[in-house]
Amino acid sequence: VAMAATRSVMRAVRVFEFGGPEVLKLQSDVLVPVPQENQVLIKVHACGVNPVETYIRSGTYARKPALPYTPGSDVAGVIESVGEHVTAFKKGDRVFTLETLSGGYAEYAVAAANRVFPLPDKLDFRQGAAIGVPYFTAYRALFQKGCAKAGESVLVHGASGGVGLAACQIARACGLKVLGTAGTEEGMNVILRNGAHQAFNHRDPNYTERIKACTGPGGVDIIIEMLSNVNLDADLQLLSHAGRVMVVGCRGRIEINPRDTMSKESSIIGVSLFLATEEERRECATAVLDGIEAGWLKPVVGLEYPLEKVAKAHEDIICSSGARGKMVLLL
Repeated sequence: VAMAATRSVMRAVRVFEFGGPEVLKLQSDVLVPVPQENQVLIKVHACGVNPVETYIRSGTYARKPALPYTPGSDVAGVIESVGEHVTAFKKGDRVFTLETLSGGYAEYAVAAANRVFPLPDKLDFRQGAAIGVPYFTAYRALFQKGCAKAGESVLVHGASGGVGLAACQIARACGLKVLGTAGTEEGMNVILRNGAHQAFNHRDPNYTERIKACTGPGGVDIIIEMLSNVNLDADLQLLSHAGRVMVVGCRGRIEINPRDTMSKESSIIGVSLFLATEEERRECATAVLDGIEAGWLKPVVGLEYPLEKVAKAHEDIICSSGARGKMVLLL
């Protein structure tokens, strides 16, 4: 009698209830997913950790996955197998993803083939895990939603994290004047090495005055805002006429005076990569892959954690004093 092939198991992080970092459970007996048509199975070498994953895990985010689930979307690794109709990839290809279907905090992950991209040899897997969400989000914020143009100025608020550094690199490569803020001396140095013309310490009580002195009476054209619940009110004072604040991150409420937008006809625009159309995603992918090819897109990897320390990673990404690149889990 032919025995049914036994499916192999893997280590993966599972969330059975929403809550604090302690709800992230590492299990060693999770079934390896099987790629269906137009899907690929990736052996994960590294997975990026994004702030949004902590919001989803806590249950406070607009999107709630069905429980239990495995977090993580930014995976880099090697194609293990492909489903039917997949012609773009084969076993052994080095790749990175923008999102996974089965979750990235795991030894293997399934992704739709059209959300997977070749990882060039010049980048390692840690860097590959730092591309997807940060660079696509930064490109969307600057160009698809922010309508940035060469010659304009951009202030990246919280520029030393994954999205912030991506925004600095992209904006600099596209001819914008780039200002960035960070919370530490080290963070400011990282920003300056990655495209910012000037860096400011947002822990300095007078830092907004320094930014005003730098931009002159004209103000700044675009602000990429990672912590709008703290900075939005001050951002509106820094904008130029018809300037726009791109809300990329927020951790709570804030009070503003809408009159501040009237005096300059400025805009507050929300940014969500999840709402990008297929066409917009392709545009992001083209820009990002061109940037890698041209050499100006160089992902900066920050803190690295083994899968066992995933709860610590979730704690640190929200509570640490200052980011220095993209946080990754290593497998």
